[in-house]
Amino acid sequence: MTTALLYSPTFLLHESEGHPESPARLSEIMRALDDSNLRAQLTAIDPMPATDKQLLAVHTKEHLAHVQQIVERGGGYLDPDTYTNEFSLDAARLAAGAVVRGVDAVMTREVENAFALPRPPGHHATLSRAMGFCLFNNVAVGAQHALDQYHLERVLIVDYDVHHGNGTQDIFYHSPRVLYFSTHQYPFYPGSGHWSETGEGAGAGYTINAPLAPFTGDAGYRQIFADLLAPAARRFRPQLILASVGFDAHWADPLAMENLTVAGYADLARDLIEIAQEVCEGRIVLVLEGGYNLSALAQGTLATFRALLGDTEIADPLGAPRRPDRDLGDYVDQLRALHRLG
Repeated sequence: MTTALLYSPTFLLHESEGHPESPARLSEIMRALDDSNLRAQLTAIDPMPATDKQLLAVHTKEHLAHVQQIVERGGGYLDPDTYTNEFSLDAARLAAGAVVRGVDAVMTREVENAFALPRPPGHHATLSRAMGFCLFNNVAVGAQHALDQYHLERVLIVDYDVHHGNGTQDIFYHSPRVLYFSTHQYPFYPGSGHWSETGEGAGAGYTINAPLAPFTGDAGYRQIFADLLAPAARRFRPQLILASVGFDAHWADPLAMENLTVAGYADLARDLIEIAQEVCEGRIVLVLEGGYNLSALAQGTLATFRALLGDTEIADPLGAPRRPDRDLGDYVDQLRALHRLG
């Protein structure tokens, strides 16, 4: 398969000393891609900055103006977690634009699938607020672009960062055109993502949250994908799948406790690819979100790229955690019943 890599050195200019969301995250990924010779197998596509029109399709004018104002002053914190410097607006526009370009490449069959590696990340940014390291909601900008530019009726967003993508949920909570599906540790930052949050108005039923206790592990995640996500996707029949991928659910990540492995991440990517092949002719774009253990982040990204390329043999140099996976038991059945999935 042909797989696009969307990356720019501009992403490395967004920086605040000592912050966990650092340029080292992408530098380590790119080093690992080069060391493994995997980068040569990918189709490199240069992102273009998102336009005001594309950003304002999912954000308020006030939000865009606020970010611009802070950056023009040389940067500063938008909330206790979310920083900017003089380069952050350029990086954030390019981050959202990377997903837009990935959508274009997949929709026009320039490539079969794509993985965008933007910084800053995006899924916590709401309609009107930057938060959780995120300035603009990259995956939401890409989804809305797909709906507008290609006149799609249905886009599925799958979010398996360890933190709930409250911003993505917020932006599409009243829309029947976007099915938002999230697995995340709960209760945990940002405090949203309870199973009872299922959408409102015309969007009622188009949000599916699968909040998870710590130490769920590979088997539990795959059970959620097989028994909840797959039937939901078959019912919704999306014309495109976007995925917010966070490697902070890895067992070695310092910010969470979900026990996934590198091999588990490869399996989840393959599961998503199979769903995409079944329901939307393989059209899928992955988007990097979190991940703060540099080794787990880099190796998880490599494994995911290998899955996108169709490789079946995935090495896991970090191994498995000592703690066994949880058995989700009746929990998945309860979520299936809630969402009338049989």
